[in-house]
Amino acid sequence: MSTDPSSATSLAEVDLAALVPSWLDQDEAAALLGVTPAKVRTMVRDHQLAAAVPVPGQGPKVPAELVQDGLPVKGLPGLLTVLHDNGYDDRECIAWLFLDQDFPGRAVDALRENRGTEVKRRAQALGF
Repeated sequence: MSTDPSSATSLAEVDLAALVPSWLDQDEAAALLGVTPAKVRTMVRDHQLAAAVPVPGQGPKVPAELVQDGLPVKGLPGLLTVLHDNGYDDRECIAWLFLDQDFPGRAVDALRENRGTEVKRRAQALGF
């Protein structure tokens, strides 16, 4: 399996349970964000957060690193919108965020360190 970050096909095949170190169920995400679990589902639907089922048989979960200081990581909603506009689903978005992309490091780390401009630029370039 290729893990080329530019390939949506390979992103769909990535083992998210192995790639993402820590997950939050909707109740845990809601507690960290100070909202209801229903609001977390709305935030996922509106691309403010991303969620996926990391292990078959479990419910959808949000990667813990997408929440910082009680909010979605700065720049995440805009980035998720760009990725979705390029045809990615939440699972592929999460894989893209957590694979090493030479930012240096993972896109999620760049966002958490307030280096989101380059991350968004690279996501926009996926459409070309």
